[in-house]
Amino acid sequence: MNLFKKLLPTKHGIIGAPKYCRAPFCVFLHSVPDHSVVEVHSREQEVVIALGSNVGDRLHNFNEALLLMRKSGIHITRHGCLYETAPAYVTDQPRFLNSAVRAVTKLGPHELLDSLKTIERNMGRTGGIRYGPRPIDLDILFYGKYRIGSDILTVPHERIWERPFVMAPLMDLLGSVIDSDTVACWHSFSSYRKGLFGSWKNLGGESLIGKEGMKRVLPIRNHLWEWSEKTSVMGILNLTPDSFSDGGKFVSVENAVSHVRSMISEGADIIDIGAQSTRPMASRLSVEEELDRLIPVLEAVLEMPDIEGKLISVDTFYSDVAAEAVKKGAHLVNDVSAGQLDPNMYKMVASLNVPYIMMHMRGDPTTMQSSENLEYSDVCSQVASELFLRVKDAESSGVPAWRIILDPGIGFSKNTEQNLDILTGLPVIRSKIAKQSLAASHAPVLIGPSRKRFLGEICNRPAAVERDAATVASVTAGILGGANIVRVHNVKDNVDAVKVCDAMLTKSKRTHLQTSDL
Repeated sequence: MNLFKKLLPTKHGIIGAPKYCRAPFCVFLHSVPDHSVVEVHSREQEVVIALGSNVGDRLHNFNEALLLMRKSGIHITRHGCLYETAPAYVTDQPRFLNSAVRAVTKLGPHELLDSLKTIERNMGRTGGIRYGPRPIDLDILFYGKYRIGSDILTVPHERIWERPFVMAPLMDLLGSVIDSDTVACWHSFSSYRKGLFGSWKNLGGESLIGKEGMKRVLPIRNHLWEWSEKTSVMGILNLTPDSFSDGGKFVSVENAVSHVRSMISEGADIIDIGAQSTRPMASRLSVEEELDRLIPVLEAVLEMPDIEGKLISVDTFYSDVAAEAVKKGAHLVNDVSAGQLDPNMYKMVASLNVPYIMMHMRGDPTTMQSSENLEYSDVCSQVASELFLRVKDAESSGVPAWRIILDPGIGFSKNTEQNLDILTGLPVIRSKIAKQSLAASHAPVLIGPSRKRFLGEICNRPAAVERDAATVASVTAGILGGANIVRVHNVKDNVDAVKVCDAMLTKSKRTHLQTSDL
């Protein structure tokens, strides 16, 4: 049972009255006539806090608010996706960024409210008009298992149920499977039989996402990337002398720049630059050796006029390499180990405020194909579970879900059959992740089957450069299964495959909408 402590008289107050809801142990707190306070006095409480901003640098405002929340004793454990939304109520104002976070805190409900209001004031929020523009808006949606009613605080927030821009990121913080009594209680606050899922469906649910009023976005560089609009093509630039496909071809700055120019002319959206080989049994470079290879090429590529409007990712598992590359101008960090080979990677990526590609791999390049690391009972389920655990750790370290891109790691710790399972099982991977985190299940998915050995085994093509047709086939399967980014060597052929797949998906979506309207 929760313990309660009566504090000094004040103008607002609550008392605890245990009451069982559809979920066990939900508690109702309400105003106390004598204005004394009863606050939760025991363990940490799990809370949900909504964020909104439409004044100034909205993303900077979010980052600053999250930092100040952590400093105020609010430990953020999960983040919703990021949404750009049309203003509600007062419509003559700029568009909002909206999200929500799940956190634990020892602050009582009114202490938490005071902390959030202090953050709002310190970030420049003034009175203004109700529902008008604001640099930051922080609302308590849920506080533990409690209903709270006082003259200054109502929890659950009274307007949750009518606001898609609140419900969408709130749902992201949950899994499709209820995993705790607290979450069960949050569902019980909804008037719908299926709890919060029913409330979200009543508003329109996922059908609202992508429409003009609400777009799910990923912040990158100085803009918001609506990554689901089209499949992006990532061109590979290997600076290593021993890569399995094109080792040694682009070690000089001149050859590297020429290849980047060629990939851009063929339609690449992203250039992925790697100076460390991650082929099976590859020896590991030091941070200094990797930087010596990487930085001269990165600097030269950034000076190319052709690179305008394109994105550059750095393929590294070293946090110091990631930091230096981003400092020079790289836009994404692509980590084949998802933070497993450098304990400082999550904290570094959190501080860099760039998108983070987290790939599934067991072990490291020298051990990833060992019999132990190839042992799966259900490869899609286990890849999903292992990726989620790494996302969970990254989020706890300050990397928001809205900056994460997932890669199931085709060719890494998988044999031929398992790679095929992954390629055909992307929807299964998403659904398995969704059981634990809807936000993570909504993340962009990258696949990298290009010229991999399993394609050579299937097609009897021992030379990697002869596997481009097989790559097109695997990329096509991946896109039709839900991949959003494809990482390839042969940009030209795969750009054509992407265009056809996107056209097919657009037609299918249009047909589905027309059918559902009948």
